[in-house]
Amino acid sequence: MKTRDDIESYLLKMGTSYDDLGKDIWRLRSNGIENLMVSLAGPIVVFRLKMMDVPVARREALFETLLRLNTTALFHCAFGIEGNAVVLTGALELENMDFNEFQAVIDDISMAVSKHYPVLSKFRAVA
Repeated sequence: MKTRDDIESYLLKMGTSYDDLGKDIWRLRSNGIENLMVSLAGPIVVFRLKMMDVPVARREALFETLLRLNTTALFHCAFGIEGNAVVLTGALELENMDFNEFQAVIDDISMAVSKHYPVLSKFRAVA
């Protein structure tokens, strides 16, 4: 059975800077991303990064863009709306998770930020 120690060993193996926030939550700083949160939620490892606030104007166009990106550009994570925030999320089963899967989710989130934030940030300017 894998544990929080496996997550920390993966973070060390990746050479990723992180803060252990306690209660099975880590804040990662990797590839220019400052607040990628990784947490244990029962048997699931959850990855979450807030991208931006949902703008007041052109919301429908933003939502359509997010849905299109989910189906064409992301493999291990997805855009979603949480409260009033656009977030990137991913999840893995802890018991079956291996290092390559763990790193793939983090890499997918990093790629999504660098590649898609310029597109999404244009919706912010309109608000």
